[in-house]
Amino acid sequence: MDKDQFTKKFKEGVSVQEIENFARKHTTEVFTVLALVIGSISSAWGFFTGPKMAIFFLAIGAILGIFFPAPVERGLKQFYAFNYKQEKMTQMVLGIVKIVIALFIPFILFGFFGLLSGTSYHYYTRHAQVAENNRPQKPNRPTGDEHD
Repeated sequence: MDKDQFTKKFKEGVSVQEIENFARKHTTEVFTVLALVIGSISSAWGFFTGPKMAIFFLAIGAILGIFFPAPVERGLKQFYAFNYKQEKMTQMVLGIVKIVIALFIPFILFGFFGLLSGTSYHYYTRHAQVAENNRPQKPNRPTGDEHD
């Protein structure tokens, strides 16, 4: 979407039908964002558990994701493969369960996000190292002291 289309869409607004179509197409993502917002609010104001546990479990998940990326990534792939194989109604029920977990025990949700962040950290640092090692060498140029 270029800048003109974006500003035109911004001025016109978004219709309810467009929001519904987006939510139908991206059900899991919408419920994940809602769970993250609700879990953040629940944790920040300490409704059931405080922010200390959420930060602790986020850090533990990230550490596990960095040190054990292969088994964590395998488990996350199984989780998401299971989720996307389900029909839409079951995906909605799983999303509602995710929101309930975010409200009452948000540290579980933040531990899960820690696992995601740890594996992505591991992936991108390794990717950057491989890209750096595979970068073509710059040719050696003469110092320029002498001209032909």
